[in-house]
Amino acid sequence: MKEVKTNNDVYKIVKEKKIHNIHLWFTDILGNLKCCSITDTELKDVLEHGKGFDGSSITGFAEAEESDILAKPDPATFCILPWEGKENPVGRMFCDILNPDGTPYTGDPRYALKRNIERAKKMGLTFYVGPEIEYFYFKRSTKPEIVDEGHYFDVIPNDLANKLRKQTIEVLKKVGIQIEASHHEVAPSQHEIDPRYNEALAMADKVMTFKFVIKEVAQKEGVYATFMPKPIFGEAGSGMHVHQSLFRGATNAFFSKTDKSHLSNMAKYFIAGQLKHAREICAVTAQWVNSYKRLVPGYEAPVYISWAQKNRTALIRIPVYKPGNSKATRVELRCPDPACNPYLAFAVMLAAGMEGIEKKYQIPDPIEPNIYKMEMEEREARGLKSLPVNLLEAIKEAEKSKLVKEALGGHIHSRFLHNKIKDWEDDRIQVTSHEIQKYLPIL
Repeated sequence: MKEVKTNNDVYKIVKEKKIHNIHLWFTDILGNLKCCSITDTELKDVLEHGKGFDGSSITGFAEAEESDILAKPDPATFCILPWEGKENPVGRMFCDILNPDGTPYTGDPRYALKRNIERAKKMGLTFYVGPEIEYFYFKRSTKPEIVDEGHYFDVIPNDLANKLRKQTIEVLKKVGIQIEASHHEVAPSQHEIDPRYNEALAMADKVMTFKFVIKEVAQKEGVYATFMPKPIFGEAGSGMHVHQSLFRGATNAFFSKTDKSHLSNMAKYFIAGQLKHAREICAVTAQWVNSYKRLVPGYEAPVYISWAQKNRTALIRIPVYKPGNSKATRVELRCPDPACNPYLAFAVMLAAGMEGIEKKYQIPDPIEPNIYKMEMEEREARGLKSLPVNLLEAIKEAEKSKLVKEALGGHIHSRFLHNKIKDWEDDRIQVTSHEIQKYLPIL
């Protein structure tokens, strides 16, 4: 399909392809995908003025007394959904959420990311991200029953999961998402697909499409795909390591020829900013109670706030520079998981890095030894702090964080954390099967 940029491009494709239904996609503050369908006869009016809806029914949006808001499609996100079939093709666009007067709605996660991107743009910088998206295939949604016994990079003959991954990639290509790699991950039934890096707003849209396509393809084969961070006890959880870089035009602002790590001062300030605010942004990058079952020692998930080049136990890793490939210089943040809201996660990540640049935060020494094998005294001597151990601790850090509040905006900040507190309280009062098995026979 030809590149779409304007409303007229959308009108032309809809007419040529005889598309009669168009889905309008957006997310609530938790990152749940929402959809409103319109017909081709409504398209012109909706593209120009937006589609009104009741915001009070969307998590974290408007209260009942201020419920009328608009979903205005972004024509650059138009695509045809290949799984809907060729006989009755269906289009799709992501939307910006607006107030009735046409101004941006402060509860819109997409707008939160846009504001932070604008902050970088004023310095002549473009924020690029490349997430590694991990997930599990299970036989059903009610029980983590695996579909394969594979492990990292395994090739299993006549394997259903490999077939699903291949089908998923074909669908993603059809909706304009370029894939760099895919493979079996560490845990049984765990897989990873990596989209090619892109500008942060486009990538957040793609992550939402990515997750929907993975689930859609799996469902058609009678399998359930999940982005739950830690669905199986004793196995590695699913992360979404995010590779980040800032470009000034076509030049990678993170690259330095002379530095031994090939990192520019800007890159080091950026890293220092993310390290300084790592605990504060964790409630957004790892937003579920279950997220903190993944962030534990022993599974390559980060626990301690540090950076390194080779050390995969560090929170931030710098992939080794390959001579002649300066554009690939990047910073990999390893605490996000794929169940986060990508718009909000990218927003706080950029905000933390930009503050480091603006205030010239000094980067600490890298930690190359395996942190999990260090004695507590050595970690204390190195001044290593840990990420929050649970969602409640993360919420408390985010509540008092000026940076997180400014990055998200006051509306999202308060309503997001209110929802997260409810998550924590709901989980806290549950009696788990583990407790029953451990305590009932002895107490």
